[in-house]
Amino acid sequence: MGAHIYITNILVNDQARALEFYTEKLGFVVKMDVPAGEYRWITVVAADDADGVELLLEPDAHPAAKAYKDTLHADGMPYTSIAVDDVRATFAELSEQGVQFMQDPTVTGPFVTAVLNDTVGNWIQILSPGE
Repeated sequence: MGAHIYITNILVNDQARALEFYTEKLGFVVKMDVPAGEYRWITVVAADDADGVELLLEPDAHPAAKAYKDTLHADGMPYTSIAVDDVRATFAELSEQGVQFMQDPTVTGPFVTAVLNDTVGNWIQILSPGE
C-alpha cells in the first residue's frame, strides 16, 4: 500500500505565537501558510527535511478539540513527542532561551526525555536515544 504519515497536527490556542515558538525556539521552518477562513493553514517541517512530515498548527477553537487539549495539559500529559539529536543539549539551549520545562532530562527506557511548555497550551515531550 505504501502508506505514510504526511501531516500530523498540534492543537494551539494562538497560531501566531505557535508559529513563533515552533520556528524560533524549536527550529522548524514554514512549509505552508495560507488563509483558511478566520484562521490559517500553517504547517512546519524540520529544517533539514523539507519534504518530511508536516506539523499542522491547528486552532483549538472546536469545543471538543479545546477540551481534549486542555485536559491533557491539566493532567501534565504531553500532546506529542518530537525527536531531537540530544535531549540534554536541547534542554540546556532552550532553557537559556527562557523555555519552561515541566520535566528535566530523564532516562525513560531506551530514551532520554524532557517535557516543555510550547506557550500555546501544550506540553511537548522531546526525546533522543538513551545512553
